[in-house]
Amino acid sequence: MPTKRELLIPLSRSELLAIAQRFDLPVTSRSSKDELLDALDAARNVTKAALSEQPPPSSKPAPSSNGKQFSGFSEMTAFLWSVADLLRGDYKQADYGKVILPFTVLRRLDCVLADSKPAVLKKHEAMKGGAVKNLDPILNKLTGVPFHNTSKLDFPKLKDDPGHVASNLRGYINGFSENARDILDRFGFANQIAKLDEANLLFTVVSRFAAIDLHPAVVPNHVMGSIFEELIRRFSEQSNETAGEHFTPREVIRLMVNLLFVEDDDALRKPGIVRTLFDPASGTGGMLSVAEEYLRELNPEARLEVFGQELNDESYAICKADMMIKGQNPGNIVRGNSFSEDGHPDGRFDYMLSNPPFGVEWKKVEKAIRGEAEAGYAGRFGAGLPRINDGSFLFLQHMLSKMKKEGSRVAIVFNGSPLFTGDAGSGESEIRRWILDNDWLEAIIALPDQLFYNTGISTYIWVVTNRKPVERKGKVQLINGVELFQKMRKSLGNKRNELAPEHIAALTKLYGDFAEGEQSKVFDNDDFGYRRIVVERPLRLSFQASPERLERLKEESGFQGLASSKKKGAAGEREAQEGRELQQAILRALGRLDPAKVYRSRKLFEEELDGFPVKLPAPVRKAILSALGERDDAAEVCRDAKGNVEPDADLRDYENVPLKEDIHAYFDREVRPHVADAWIDESKTKVGYEIPFTRHFYKYKPLRPLAEIEAEIRTLEAEIQGMLGEVVG
Repeated sequence: MPTKRELLIPLSRSELLAIAQRFDLPVTSRSSKDELLDALDAARNVTKAALSEQPPPSSKPAPSSNGKQFSGFSEMTAFLWSVADLLRGDYKQADYGKVILPFTVLRRLDCVLADSKPAVLKKHEAMKGGAVKNLDPILNKLTGVPFHNTSKLDFPKLKDDPGHVASNLRGYINGFSENARDILDRFGFANQIAKLDEANLLFTVVSRFAAIDLHPAVVPNHVMGSIFEELIRRFSEQSNETAGEHFTPREVIRLMVNLLFVEDDDALRKPGIVRTLFDPASGTGGMLSVAEEYLRELNPEARLEVFGQELNDESYAICKADMMIKGQNPGNIVRGNSFSEDGHPDGRFDYMLSNPPFGVEWKKVEKAIRGEAEAGYAGRFGAGLPRINDGSFLFLQHMLSKMKKEGSRVAIVFNGSPLFTGDAGSGESEIRRWILDNDWLEAIIALPDQLFYNTGISTYIWVVTNRKPVERKGKVQLINGVELFQKMRKSLGNKRNELAPEHIAALTKLYGDFAEGEQSKVFDNDDFGYRRIVVERPLRLSFQASPERLERLKEESGFQGLASSKKKGAAGEREAQEGRELQQAILRALGRLDPAKVYRSRKLFEEELDGFPVKLPAPVRKAILSALGERDDAAEVCRDAKGNVEPDADLRDYENVPLKEDIHAYFDREVRPHVADAWIDESKTKVGYEIPFTRHFYKYKPLRPLAEIEAEIRTLEAEIQGMLGEVVG
């Protein structure tokens, strides 16, 4: 039996490079043949079985007369993207994909249906207008795929009639079954046809695509999928600033898939195994594609059925097209807002992956979400609602509602906010509590920053499951991977760093080993819980009828309100006048008190007020106590009518006590030695959960010695003086 290296040695350098690109290895077009051989031989995902899935690039393709054939993946992709040369000037770079992607889809569908076209047209002609109204299942059975086309046109015929290419192309598209038309409609393809026709480019573009043979006998589904993904990647890079909206870096997806599947490697190797995967924010379908590719490498006989939902029309179209191109059921991809329109209400999945948008606001669908939250755990959001400007936890709750009873595994990308945002009792804290109380959180992996196209902030992968292995029960693993990256040769938007295969392998190993170390720490679920206690101190006030405090009384709203009335006319004026007279009477009464006397007992001062010749309305009495009173540590403690000590709201404090610690022991150790008169208001104690990831991996860096800093400053001063001397001569 030849080794993998022996299979690779006879191939040319360009053929080796094409294989490396197919398996997403970190090689460049400048790599030597030896470097390519070493990279392919060392790559775990490049197995002998995977190499044999498609003939070597130099092999002769299956016979076909449906257009030009190519020697390899790279040449075919380059030909398709060369349409951009035709568009230059009439289209912006960022818009090339709006033409190339839908035309690639259309040409692939055209080639897929070529063999069955005569039979479909014959059957359609025979049955149209008959008793059977829905012909889709019958016609799809003839095509062998979940779509068909009843138009007599195809790409060769479109090319043969240059004078009517626009109308013919529209008619040809209308002949597709609804699920295929939906893709092209969401692409906004009708607008592109009109724009290309106006620019006299439509016939040229149609001719270019008619010249390539994308028949499945020549380009198998998984190869076509790789080509389409490469086109998506180029499209994403062209749009640079917004690439993150369309494309999650493949190396991040690869890591997430590793984390999902690593526990199930043995089970996934069984012949004929079928598993399901769901992404509620599927974008262009990158996560679904990489997961499918991974499982195919692991077990060519396994099948992964993928499901998704996406709100953005263009991304939805790309994702659905990608699934159709690969032979997946395009009906499994649903358009709509996952929060308010659950596209898979009865779906339960083995695996779930997602990279939802960070900080997405849910105000537009607030009514639907709050309505479902009121249903409690009968709905998807029973654990709680996060703040309205960040729906990250809504995505996770949505995914957790779709776990199978027998077990599912979830991996989702978050920014740092879901780790700690929200105090005890808040929606975010309650969601964390729900996840940890159910023992679903398995691990959190911190990724390097500047890893994504549309943000440079730190990101984290959460691994959540309802079928933890025995050794992980009641535990959460935190993995610090912030230093595992390599710099990119060329930045793409905010993406300046990337994960190399060795970094993915290292993080996967840290996760799989489930051991304590410098980059990995294991905690009990309760380690992230705490009780938020309210620490109160007594209210102490002294009172004085000094001129300054009496002036403050005049500004109190309760006192000023005496001189106004809600009544109209004479009755209102009479009431206001009476109020003004009462104000003067109160000021005269207070003026009789000794302005130098300080009352350090509120009770005694209130007795003075009780002896006034005028009756004080409750709002006025409150205004007097507020204006004439000041906090005084030497004063007596204020008590309510029942004799209970009143707390001072301005001195109120809060303490977070670890869940594993007794709050009274904590209070006696940390609080009482500093404020002896404090107490805990236990009626206000709340339980909260947060995951202070950074704190657990913090490394203290001592400050530099002062002498070293001083020497550096003096050196800089000397350099500045020297430069000034050169300037002024």
